[in-house]
Amino acid sequence: MERERIFQRNRHPFKTFSLGIQHVLAMYAGAVIVPLIVGGALEFSHQQLTYLISIDLLACGVATLLQVWGNRFFGIGLPVMLGCAFQAVSPMIAIGGEEGMGVTAIYGAIIASGLFVFLFSGLFGKLIAFFPPVVTGSVVTIIGVTLIPVALTDLGGGDVTQKDFGSPTNLALGFGVLIFVILMNRFAKGFLQSISVLIGLIAGTLVAALMGEVNLTPLKEASWFHMVQPFYFGVPTFHASAILTMILVAIVSVAESTGVFMALGKIVDKDITSKDLSRGYRAEGLAIMLGGVFNSFPYTTYSQNVGLVQMSKVKTRDVIVVAGGLLILIGFVPKIAALTQLVPTSVLGGAMIALFGLVLSSGIRMLGDQVDLNRHENLLIIACSVGMGLGVTVVPQIFDALPAWLRILVDNGIVAGSFTAIVMNLLFNGLKGGQRKPAPVTEE
Repeated sequence: MERERIFQRNRHPFKTFSLGIQHVLAMYAGAVIVPLIVGGALEFSHQQLTYLISIDLLACGVATLLQVWGNRFFGIGLPVMLGCAFQAVSPMIAIGGEEGMGVTAIYGAIIASGLFVFLFSGLFGKLIAFFPPVVTGSVVTIIGVTLIPVALTDLGGGDVTQKDFGSPTNLALGFGVLIFVILMNRFAKGFLQSISVLIGLIAGTLVAALMGEVNLTPLKEASWFHMVQPFYFGVPTFHASAILTMILVAIVSVAESTGVFMALGKIVDKDITSKDLSRGYRAEGLAIMLGGVFNSFPYTTYSQNVGLVQMSKVKTRDVIVVAGGLLILIGFVPKIAALTQLVPTSVLGGAMIALFGLVLSSGIRMLGDQVDLNRHENLLIIACSVGMGLGVTVVPQIFDALPAWLRILVDNGIVAGSFTAIVMNLLFNGLKGGQRKPAPVTEE
């Protein structure tokens, strides 16, 4: 009954469609930056890079639908979006540039790592015991904290090496969108309030166009149709070292996804069980294998969209189904994909501050509502884990001297902070807990 209440069908197609577009725009920048970085580092041709971006968006849509389906075999059944895993960027570049391996070794390793996650999903489902409220709240807080620098970088223009980074124009567009979104949430009601981010992005792009800041070149050069071709870059090859590396990346992705699953469960008032987690991991394993077959990327749960669910207050799965379908459509039609590229980076950054800030505030609320903050041990867990997550994000080069296989576990702020929270909770509280806030005493 509770599940039906949470995931009841939205009966307004236009509203559902608009909210789906908003989810696509929220994760689009993160989805396309990974193929741009990897394709550039591996010296892909313009045609290859175009394919990589298009097929990545299509695979994001398919992976999202696998996860949101929520049947008895796979899928977490929460309003969650999937995108390419950021932590896979460096390993993919390293494998692709390794003599004797190349691009085909990347996709062989991705397929093998996806199979690993799928087969051992039941074991990963036991991870729920390692995520009591003090860990979950810390992880969600870390996710918000580590995403804020990304939003600010986008607001400034996206590339700190460019001369116009932080220019008055970029700052005016970015903060203008942020202020617009804030005012929409203050004065608008109902549906208009729930799509405030989408309206802010459209308004910001129109203003940027009037200022001459919108580049139409991607739209002019993009074709109308793009055919999907499995194994586009060649038949995958399998190398033990590459497979081990991508399995480590997959484990990290599972740990990060667990925090997002738990956070979304709190937002939609659904208790996440180990069986739910296992189905979620199984869907993620399928998505990773799909990425290998399509020659795109390993896929993981995107934390960017948690803030959008929180802000819009729309928690139905049909919105995510629309978003997944739109991504598939965009993947087939590069011309449509080019439209979303018209949104200036600074405009996107302004909206992201609000979204990512809501993720942070959600974590703080979870800690305040459910964790006994009078216990010094819990305060220390929160302090060290959040400090580690923020520190690694701000100073990512601190672990550059470590072996590559070990850096996978520590050069991502979310992962480093989450690992710290899990270990410290086991040290101070064990698996039995003792960290929940005591129930208030009422007089009879």
